Amino acid sequence: MQRNLTKGPITINILLFALPLMFGNLLQQMYNIADTWVVGRYLGSDALAAVGSSYTLMTFLTSIIIGLCMGSGAAISMQYGSGDSKKMRQSVFISFCLIAGISIALNIIVYIGMDFILWALQIPNEIQAMMRDYLEIIFLGITATFLYNYFANLLRAIGNSVLPLVFLAVSAVLNVVLDLVCVLLFNWGVKGAAIATVFSEFISAIGIAIYTFKRFKQLIPEKEDMKWNRNNLSAILNLSVMTSLQQSIMNFGILMVQGLVNSFGTVIMAAFAAAVKIDSFAYMPVQDFGNAFSTYVAQNYGAGKQERIRKGIKSAFVTSVIFCAIISLLVIVFAKPLMCIFINPDETEIISAGVIYLCIEGSCYIGIGILFLLYGYYRAVNKPFMSVVLTVISLGTRVLLAYILSAIPAIGVIGIWVSVPIGWALADITGVVYYFVKSKKQLEMIENNE
Repeated sequence: MQRNLTKGPITINILLFALPLMFGNLLQQMYNIADTWVVGRYLGSDALAAVGSSYTLMTFLTSIIIGLCMGSGAAISMQYGSGDSKKMRQSVFISFCLIAGISIALNIIVYIGMDFILWALQIPNEIQAMMRDYLEIIFLGITATFLYNYFANLLRAIGNSVLPLVFLAVSAVLNVVLDLVCVLLFNWGVKGAAIATVFSEFISAIGIAIYTFKRFKQLIPEKEDMKWNRNNLSAILNLSVMTSLQQSIMNFGILMVQGLVNSFGTVIMAAFAAAVKIDSFAYMPVQDFGNAFSTYVAQNYGAGKQERIRKGIKSAFVTSVIFCAIISLLVIVFAKPLMCIFINPDETEIISAGVIYLCIEGSCYIGIGILFLLYGYYRAVNKPFMSVVLTVISLGTRVLLAYILSAIPAIGVIGIWVSVPIGWALADITGVVYYFVKSKKQLEMIENNE
């Protein structure tokens, strides 16, 4: 179902568009959650630490591809909103070729640099072999990540957030089944978990690509559209590269923090691996709401509906705060049972460390909720550089404080945890102030010139 976000009730339309995104991300999280649950429960804490560190690395690498896909989707969404079908098809051709080339290059680079990656992450010797086994297979999924996210963002750009969910649902269920078969039945260890994930990812990627080409002919470039139009290329590069930069900076900062966490040993590594899964899963709804809000703003920005954008900002802010308050309460109250999903209840030291992390992060989800709205807004109004600035502030603060505070014996690893919400808060303040001082004035100027 395609949804035109330039008309109709604002809050309801954004929510209806966001719900499939939320369910889709929920299913996408199941890939790594299934791996984490099976590995943590049946292969032990060392294997969990290896898979957890691999997850952080893969999140960084795939964030480059996902950011490029999100940026191209924003450009295409603006063209869809303005009704420029020819330019939209040209953008599909240019962006697909561009991101496909980058994906192939990235795959080659990570295989060549495997040894350096393991060294840079300060991986303990006792889990290096397991992590290498897992990474050698999981890296194959980069191509699948590109295909799925490209076509998913393409469909979302024209207001269809349901179909990506369908293909993801099939592969998520398949991943859970294959995890159990490969690890428990075939005894393939961490390699089995990686095989299950990669195979399932390719199922969703190939499925959504074929379906898009067959059912959405208006998105398929014709022969005359297959040109490298300089202006169109420039617009796509501006949004795609900046969005990718924002996504990769964010996850590179997390990767640096992972290296610091690794220096505290396998107990903290295992706790962090499980807690981060829960944490990511918890604030996922507001992240997807921010992405839906971005599509809403992009379509209305392309259609020149400035007043509708302002109304949407107010509505999205209130909705996001309510989401975050509910999620925070649930995570804090159920922190221990949530940790026990991934960790054997007898591993009390690991569980305690994870609970502390969840209580600190969980109490501050409003900060990340607002930040996702800011990211989406600036991307949609063709100011992706501002999203990069906010990311640098958030992650720069997080990394700097993490290293400073954790070095104080009385604080230790807690310093890593508290640095996160402080970074969110500083980025939120910067983004909101910039909006009121600069962006709002610019929107009013545009409106007055119409």
